[in-house]
Amino acid sequence: MILNEIYEKSPEAYQDLSQDNSQPTLGDTRKTRLTLQQINKLRQMNDVRSVEYKEKLKLVKQQYAPPPAAPAF
Repeated sequence: MILNEIYEKSPEAYQDLSQDNSQPTLGDTRKTRLTLQQINKLRQMNDVRSVEYKEKLKLVKQQYAPPPAAPAF
């Protein structure tokens, strides 16, 4: 969990409970296989994460950048 998630509401598309079928039942002995739809959704989520990471890096670089030099008179 990210600290910001405590104070800000998380985006709606992070977890889809209707698609969450990860709870195995007693008779399930086979390993689950990913469908093409699930693989595509994972790829899209990874793309979103990488874009969010790049935006976060921009803010961090801006925060920790050295201050501009004052003009000499």
